Parts: sequence; structure tokens; C-alpha cells
Amino acid sequence: QRKGTRLMSGGLLLIAGALLLACFNLWDEQRAANSAGEALQELEVVCSEQAETTEPGEIPDYLLAPDLEMPAVEEDGGDYIGVLELPLLGLELPVMESWSYPDLRVAPCRYSGSAYQDDMVVAAHNYKSHFGRLKELRPGDEVRFTDMEGNVFRYAVADLETLGKYDVEKMTSGDWDLTLFTCTYGGKSRVTVRCQRMV
Repeated sequence: QRKGTRLMSGGLLLIAGALLLACFNLWDEQRAANSAGEALQELEVVCSEQAETTEPGEIPDYLLAPDLEMPAVEEDGGDYIGVLELPLLGLELPVMESWSYPDLRVAPCRYSGSAYQDDMVVAAHNYKSHFGRLKELRPGDEVRFTDMEGNVFRYAVADLETLGKYDVEKMTSGDWDLTLFTCTYGGKSRVTVRCQRMV
């Protein structure tokens, strides 16, 4: 009887722990959605102001100097390089200048590369409000990125891959103009979306 009571108590503790973890994950995802949404509102104002100051027919600086560092805007303690849009998923997300685990809890982050050199890689958590639905994209779907100068880069999804957790070389190699990736639930592999620039 004592053994049964101990087993039942242990089972209840495990259930309680699982419920607490699920509640924390839901809270964390909502917090991330709110943080990214607040940054997005501010960045959209900056992007639209920059676009208004651009003269018609003016050649963008990045075309004259592709090695140019992507401009960043500081917002609420973070540096952002632009806004990423995934129309099929109904997502519009700010992109932070560089990645770190704390920053990934706020918004997608540039992992490597540059939109100006057609080799940018962007990482994000698998929150539904971030990259949790990447696997729903299909070849031909449109992806847009707007930098802080108001320059718009349009891409089409070309391929979807599942890469290993530590396949950094595969993630950053290949002739892809834009790569988006997130971890699968459990973190054993990476859902990877490869995109080509639309001319």
C-alpha cells in the first residue's frame, strides 16, 4: 500500500511538473510575440521614413558598395537590421543584427551573412509567432526583407531541408541568397528554408 502511495505521489508530481513546463512555454511564447511586436512598430516607422527620403531613380548605396555593413537601429536595448515578411504565414518580424540565445528569445536574429551580398542566414526560435511554422512553406512562396534604409529584397522559397543540430557548415554553405532556420521540437535537428532572390 505504501509503495502504491509513493508511486501515485510520484506520478502526480510528474504531471504537475509537465503542466508547469507547458504553462511556462506558453507564457514565454506570448512574451516573445509581444517583444517582437513592439520592436516591429518602431522599426516600421524608421523604414517608411527612410523610404520617403529616397529620390526616385536613386541607386541604393548597397549596389554601389556590396561590402557595406548593413545599417542597424537600436530599439529597446537591441540592434535591428530590418523586417522579415512571410506573407503565406501571416508573419512580419523584426530581425536583430546578430544572434545570441537571449536575443533569440526576443526576435529572429541574423546568424551570418548579409542581404547585400546575397548570403544572409536568419535564425529564430520555434515559437509559432516566430519560425515555428517554417515547415509549412513551399517552393515558390514569397519572402520579403526590408532593411533599415527602406530597401526591399524579394525572395522565393527554393528548397526545404532538415539539417543536423551541429551542421553549421551546411547551414552557411551553398548558393542560397537567404536561409531561414529554426530547431525542431526537442532540438535534435534544424528546419531549414532556402530562398533565391527574385529579380
